[in-house]
Amino acid sequence: MARVRIPLLLCVALLAPVAASAAGGPELRSTSTTVSGVYSVTFNLSIASRLPAGTTISCRAQLVPSSGGLTLLNPRLGAFPAEKATGLAAVNGSTATCATEIPFCWTAASAQGGVVLSYEIDAVSNSGSAPMLLRSSAQQNLGVAFPASGGNASLSLNLTF
Repeated sequence: MARVRIPLLLCVALLAPVAASAAGGPELRSTSTTVSGVYSVTFNLSIASRLPAGTTISCRAQLVPSSGGLTLLNPRLGAFPAEKATGLAAVNGSTATCATEIPFCWTAASAQGGVVLSYEIDAVSNSGSAPMLLRSSAQQNLGVAFPASGGNASLSLNLTF
């Protein structure tokens, strides 16, 4: 299982332009808050039908703030960026476990609500001359609460695949 890790220094890099704007930009409010943390998402898969030997499972997860949640400090910058992560897992008999870690950091006028999680899981055969998609499953718009600021939240999804 491979994990993609992004340093939390990314949060500082993302906040630097906002801090610079705050010094001279009237569009920024003085009561801002930073919402940050890491979501660890684990997909526990029960494989419904046999997959060929050498099949790899790919899982992708994406987070965005819920529409009723954060308010942009500077609307000219556009919507909050989606935070994404990818994980890989090997099939072990009739199961597979694929994990991702998604760090996020947003600066906003208020932090209410939570995030919206979307994911996609693919089974890819690596036998033959080119990889071939065998099976795919996706889910959109799952509401999830924010972890404590700067904290970690673990989500475990048990799925039949």
